[in-house]
Amino acid sequence: MDETKHGAWMSPSAGLASLLGKFSDAARKYRVEWWILVAGAAIILAVALMTLVPSLFTSYDPVAQGVGPQMAAPSAQHIMGTDNLGRDVNARMVYGARTILGVAIAASLLSALIGIPLGLISGFAGNWLDKVLSLVMDSVYSFPGLILAIAFAAMLGPGVINITVAVSVVYIPTYFRLVRGQTLQIKEELYVEAARAIGARKSVILAKYIFPNVIATVVVVFSLNVADAIMTEAALSYIGLGLPAGIPDWGMDLSMGKKFLPSGVWWMITYPGLMIMTLALGFTMLGEGLSEILNPRLQEY
Repeated sequence: MDETKHGAWMSPSAGLASLLGKFSDAARKYRVEWWILVAGAAIILAVALMTLVPSLFTSYDPVAQGVGPQMAAPSAQHIMGTDNLGRDVNARMVYGARTILGVAIAASLLSALIGIPLGLISGFAGNWLDKVLSLVMDSVYSFPGLILAIAFAAMLGPGVINITVAVSVVYIPTYFRLVRGQTLQIKEELYVEAARAIGARKSVILAKYIFPNVIATVVVVFSLNVADAIMTEAALSYIGLGLPAGIPDWGMDLSMGKKFLPSGVWWMITYPGLMIMTLALGFTMLGEGLSEILNPRLQEY
């Protein structure tokens, strides 16, 4: 049997050509939205590479003091300069990516793991349970997100786990409200009624008929929530409610750098700010691109 003819085997060159063909087809179909998604994904992958292989980007220890002159301007030896303790700013940016990306993604995942099941149960069950859960979530949602995160961070204290929990609380109502609203609509569809008629259990209906129809929107919201979580984590660290001093963090470096800006030391605040803005922009672009591509109305064009 000719394996190549029947598609059981594909050479690397043929696989690459097929991948490029699919990429080109998607670019023609979705146009600007596709390139927004690709640009966002490229930014995220670049930062993710920094977290996985930091040695590719710096040879300095991010917490080692005196690796260079204090507050030295960017140079060939220290491409982003040094801070007031003689630490390499580029190393702080590279290793700080692991901190902020890890906290933001973990917080968004925790929010989704709590908010999605609660939204499914609330929308599907209805009655008093729906009223109680909706009241609780609306109460949480009524607080400004940053104020709520500050309150929880101050109560829990510094630490990676504590700051993750503090940030995650902000976004649980977002997933709950989104999933509940879609569940209320989907559970009235004919295929759900048919599943009830043949005796399908409630858990089966939720898992096989309702959840698959809300997951696409959840993916979009997740990307946008990670972008917002990055800003929230940086804000908490900026005001001193984030992580311990020994952990590299962009928000903490931003706070420290502002003290020396009047002295002309611009690099200590510029690079952390740019990194926070760029990473948040990457997730925002990814979310916006996914939102447009996953929109069923685009199939009409």
